[in-house]
Amino acid sequence: MKVLKDILYNIKIISIQGDVKARINQLTFDSRKANSKSLFFAIQGTNIDGHDYIQDALDLGCTSIVVDKEISIKGINLIIVENTKIALALAANNFYDEPSKELKLIGITGTNGKTTIATLLFNLYNLMGFQTGLISTIVNKIGLNELPSTHTTPDPISLNILLRKMVDEGVSHCFMEVSSHAIHQNRITGISFSGGVFTNITHDHLDYHKTFKEYINVKKSFFDKLPKTAFALTNIDDKNGEIMLQNTQAKKTSYSLKSISNYHAKILENDFSGLLMSINKEEIWTKLIGDFNAYNLLAVFGVSQELGEDERDVLTTLSRLESISGRFQFFKSKTGIISIIDYAHTPDALQNVLKTIENIRTKNESVYTIIGCGGNRDKKKRPEMAKIACKLSDKVIFTSDNPRTENPEEIIEDMMIGVDAVHFKKTLKILDRTEAIKIAVSMAKKNDIILIAGKGHENYQEIKGVKHPFDDMKKILETLNKFNK
Repeated sequence: MKVLKDILYNIKIISIQGDVKARINQLTFDSRKANSKSLFFAIQGTNIDGHDYIQDALDLGCTSIVVDKEISIKGINLIIVENTKIALALAANNFYDEPSKELKLIGITGTNGKTTIATLLFNLYNLMGFQTGLISTIVNKIGLNELPSTHTTPDPISLNILLRKMVDEGVSHCFMEVSSHAIHQNRITGISFSGGVFTNITHDHLDYHKTFKEYINVKKSFFDKLPKTAFALTNIDDKNGEIMLQNTQAKKTSYSLKSISNYHAKILENDFSGLLMSINKEEIWTKLIGDFNAYNLLAVFGVSQELGEDERDVLTTLSRLESISGRFQFFKSKTGIISIIDYAHTPDALQNVLKTIENIRTKNESVYTIIGCGGNRDKKKRPEMAKIACKLSDKVIFTSDNPRTENPEEIIEDMMIGVDAVHFKKTLKILDRTEAIKIAVSMAKKNDIILIAGKGHENYQEIKGVKHPFDDMKKILETLNKFNK
């Protein structure tokens, strides 16, 4: 239980009606979860306005409401604030006693690499003996205990509950993906970060942010709000890397493969068995594959050094790290067919994966790419992704990938706009994703490479609001077994 006035600390309040000493036992923005001791926040969402559900909360006995519209309701504790989203985030931070201040919390943001970097940091620190937390797209973890993950970055209440649980269980370091949606929707407002990492920024989420400039500025705002006590680590090879640091008060530091930076690496060897790298002139061998993973590992190294870890211990432990689920997940069948599962769902990510394959392959084998685009998302990237797939593959199969409420045939037609006439003969359109995988396997010969892109770790297909079980890794393994390949 908390006293209402303590929960409202640091929130910009326009007016208060009622008893500020009221006892509150929970915060909620879901009217269905309200009770007599709840503090209900009316949140304006994309499709739903929480102000329309105030009466539902009142009907369940709720007597404390936070709004950001002029509303008159007698006989309750009514708090009118400037912005209920910001108020909710600050209130959640207060209600759970500011848990982020009690651990080293590192936020990773950017278009690609967030999940990999956060997970690699989590694994690194676990191997080095720390009690560690992870908040990611794939899973949330407290030590070895896994918790379900529904969003890249949780809502403010769930986030603070999770951080409080971590602190109570002795976690010292937490590595967290910070999505542009979470920044824009104030989900991380009030959270204290010890450091922030910028990976890169490319064409993505323009269905939400509308313009690329807005997308960049949202990412930048995360670094703008870091305190002087934190560090801001940026990929200086990205043309927007320096922009992220322009107005931050945090310690500015950088990593790169191509530029002068605080943390620099060079790829010495790159093949399907892994990477031989030089990091700050020290050679290490790692099981991860590709240039993009060189950047990811370098970011991990940079964070560890900013947090004061021993360089030799870190480099030794980096060589023990495994690839992340659904991120260039590679295996070879008994007949020598190479299969790669990757989450690549943006043009840049797809190009990185196919360029990595291009750099490693001998050119005596064929590359089969199975690719789709998600429904109800940025349509502008569809033709671009198709163009990249065709340019860097010998055969491309366009298929369904979480069509959501859209017609999958129309999504594929949007992609086909990007296919040059010279590449038409190398494309197939197979709506059924299982069938697409079967066709690729039936055509593949020894040493050929099958890339299944777009879904990665996801174990479902979302069709017309229903999530149907579907796992690319399981499907390719089952199919290879059936074809005895």
